Amino acid sequence: MKVEDIKKILVVGAGTMGHGIAEIAAISGYKVYLSDISQDILNNALERIRWSLSKLQERGQIKESVDTIMSRITTIVGLDKTVSDADFSIEASTERMDIKRQVFSKLDELLPSHAILATNTSSLPITKIAEATKRPDKVVGMHFFNPPVLMQLVEVMKGDKTSDETAKVTYDLAKKFGKQPIMINKDVPGYVVNRILGQINVASCVLVEKKVADYREVDAVARYKLGFPMGVYELIDYTGVDVAYYVSKSREELGIRDDIPICSLIEQKFKNNELGVKTGKGFYTYPAPGKYVKPELPKELADKLNPVLILAGAVNEAARLLREGIASRDDIDLGVRLGLGLPKGIFQYADELGIDNVIKALEDLKALSGYSVFSPDPLLTQMVGENKLGIKTGSGFYTYGKVEEKKLNTLIIRIEPPLAWIILNRPERLNALNPELVSELDKSLDELEGRSDVRVVIITGNGRAFSAGADVSSFITLRPIDVIRLRTLRNVVNKIALYTKPIIAGINGFALGGGLELAMACDIRIASEVAQLGQPEINIGVIPGAGGTQRLPRLVGKGKAKLMIYTGDMVSADDAYKMGLVDLIVPANRFEEEVRRVALKIAEKSPISLLAAKLAIELGYESNIWTGQTLESTLFGLLFTTKDVEEGVKAFLEKRKPQFKGE
Repeated sequence: MKVEDIKKILVVGAGTMGHGIAEIAAISGYKVYLSDISQDILNNALERIRWSLSKLQERGQIKESVDTIMSRITTIVGLDKTVSDADFSIEASTERMDIKRQVFSKLDELLPSHAILATNTSSLPITKIAEATKRPDKVVGMHFFNPPVLMQLVEVMKGDKTSDETAKVTYDLAKKFGKQPIMINKDVPGYVVNRILGQINVASCVLVEKKVADYREVDAVARYKLGFPMGVYELIDYTGVDVAYYVSKSREELGIRDDIPICSLIEQKFKNNELGVKTGKGFYTYPAPGKYVKPELPKELADKLNPVLILAGAVNEAARLLREGIASRDDIDLGVRLGLGLPKGIFQYADELGIDNVIKALEDLKALSGYSVFSPDPLLTQMVGENKLGIKTGSGFYTYGKVEEKKLNTLIIRIEPPLAWIILNRPERLNALNPELVSELDKSLDELEGRSDVRVVIITGNGRAFSAGADVSSFITLRPIDVIRLRTLRNVVNKIALYTKPIIAGINGFALGGGLELAMACDIRIASEVAQLGQPEINIGVIPGAGGTQRLPRLVGKGKAKLMIYTGDMVSADDAYKMGLVDLIVPANRFEEEVRRVALKIAEKSPISLLAAKLAIELGYESNIWTGQTLESTLFGLLFTTKDVEEGVKAFLEKRKPQFKGE
């Protein structure tokens, strides 16, 4: 069976996850059966799907009408022969083994022999569920994240008897849904992402229980030093203290770990009915039950705790998953970024923090708690023995070469000769452009332009955005004359357009407004397959102000540019590629690797010829073809006076790779 053979999809369970999964399948063009135990539940699910689709339509994120998409969904009370032509089923019923086994036994009876039976369980063993069927080779885990319509990640997990074909079809279907799947090769409780999150929570609890830090200091470090979208305890409040309590209670049953008791902090909050946002009080106090407001945390609190203590247990768990072949390095890192919203993968964090520092932190945590879970994984001790400590030694979970890194207030500058990375570093604000960031970007470009060891510059973003545009909060006090005087961003964008070295925009996520204008000025735009691009300024009553109305039409044509600017809608990476807005799309789990690959290929060329080509294209494009050709021939002739051309011709005749020096 291939993914192209799937025409009809059955979703069992119309609750929070089920109705969202049904919506995704219908948006993707599939006929959908949605099943639950009563018509009232199904009617409520349809209302929620319609509401969600209307919101997506308002944002320009669906291309068909709401009614067209809704027409693909058929509701079924219970399970009967009506669904017997489904090619693929996704079960999203109550998280109880007895119920799931009953459902799968019935599905096995009703569905055709080729049909795949997937479960959205986040914790129960796939293998045990599969035992209720006569087709365990066609039973697979397909774990969506809440809300399914918005969250990009899907974890695909094999049971002990799941066939490779079943896993591949499920993986491919997730991609057809517009999601980014990762593959988990063995049946492990909690999949990958929740296991890693669990270890962050365990370490954070130990640090507070043993009075190394208080919960606000842990959250400040997570938010300001590690770039988490929420603090550890803030997230527990948001998802529910009761949820954290019940997950901890079930750890022994699930076989995740057997030596970690329930965190006393969570247990006490649970007993006091301080369940977080839902009750108005948890670790933090909220305005009213169900009303979330981001807790205020002074930045100075982040200086009171070493960040590696929060992440060491998670790195250890990830290393074990990798060593045992449960998942690949790239998939684990992608899962952490997309599933938890972290600005980088757990292995990238490890390389940045230093593997030796991770082991020391594990030893400290084990001494504090006595938990064997903090015993360093053999893979980590092996890496330390081989001096693979991460960025500082040029090799860790990733290979870096000789790396020089400098952190500014809003940027990270990483030099990997012959490349330089400028990483926009305001992940908590989706790398929104404020005056400080623009100023630091301006100065950094000047510094890198003078470095002979840098041949290509890459601009990208930390976290899940390239840049979501200008920091709108700074607009409130602006007068029209102030806007006219704010030339800095326009100056930086123009500097990029005529920079003397190639600049690549690595669009790793959202590129909106001023962020997209920044990217459009770069020579080449490489987008992650999950990136979204747009010029949404019209939605707040303004227009693009840093070249968007000029560069966008030149890239995609006037009509498409007007459509994007007039509606303010976002476009997917795929649509952006088709219209010429981006030049290359790469997989999200190999994004940095692929951007680096392209940049290194460019860096091999003659710096002088690259500059000449850029000038000929940029200046020639803005003039008539006759003037452009004159400029081209002039630059062509000048290049023959350089040593690089001499080396290029000589290398060609000698059938070897040229070694250009930019002379």
